[in-house]
Amino acid sequence: MSTRLTTPQAPIGSGFGPASTAAEVISGIDLSNKVAIVTGGYSGIGLETARVLRAAGAKVIVPARDLDRATRALDGVGVEIAPMDLMDPASIDAFADDFMATGQPLHMLVNSAGIMAGPLVRDARGYESQFATNHLGHFQLTTRLWPALRRANGARVVAVSSWGHRRSPVVFDDPNYERRPYDGWLAYGQSKTANILFALAADERGKADGVRAFSLHPGSIAGTGLERHVSREALQAGGVLDEDGRPIIDPARGFKTVEQGAATSVLLAASPLLEGVGGRYFENCNEAVQVERRGKPGQGGVAPYALDPANAERLWELSLKLIQ
Repeated sequence: MSTRLTTPQAPIGSGFGPASTAAEVISGIDLSNKVAIVTGGYSGIGLETARVLRAAGAKVIVPARDLDRATRALDGVGVEIAPMDLMDPASIDAFADDFMATGQPLHMLVNSAGIMAGPLVRDARGYESQFATNHLGHFQLTTRLWPALRRANGARVVAVSSWGHRRSPVVFDDPNYERRPYDGWLAYGQSKTANILFALAADERGKADGVRAFSLHPGSIAGTGLERHVSREALQAGGVLDEDGRPIIDPARGFKTVEQGAATSVLLAASPLLEGVGGRYFENCNEAVQVERRGKPGQGGVAPYALDPANAERLWELSLKLIQ
């Protein structure tokens, strides 16, 4: 299988690193008259991303499955909240239709919502929930909003992936676990690989119109709710929590605060350092190195299968069929 990259991984020399915060990477950047949509923007790194983009002057819209929870979490932040559920294709179309009807350009689309390592659950179409939520829902949202991204004359699409993509490639013959035993961690890994491949294919399609796409690993951030299906013992064994159950903060090893975890998303969404760049996978505010698939939790790097243009095209075509 080819591992030729359409855009090689090469450091941009951002000047930022593992301990940088979202506020630091956006310092001095004026986002007035810019429009952003942040999925998952009412918890964890999505909330911090939405808050920081809004503080820099952007108009921020947060789609929310739980409107009451979103309203409480975003009280005083100054963002707009609209209903949408990534597991409900009709709600995705309704959200996109409402936005498109306004005629606004969309300068930043940060696909930050996600679920991790849960039990086998299927959406109304029968699709496995992690693949449906983490990838297909965002794929549908992005393609429905594509005219607004083109209208911006310089847009960014940011796919929040994870180091966990190294757990599994996309299994094209059975992405929804219809013929193989279900494993929550492998399903998570597959969905996170899909995020990277999606960004690669989206960037290839959009760059001529000024739409650039990126993917990233934010770091390991405890207490965001993403880890709700993971036991405290497993989190302690993985070095995420200490013996008293408190989050371990060690950015050099990938264990970050929410503010640090949102930094790479914000950099990719808003920084002029990324002008003319796209299709790449980032961690710690810089491109990640290409590595072999396996590794220990917290180790960085991107697996070759996640940067394969053939895999990216195959996933794009499969995704178009699955959302019809």
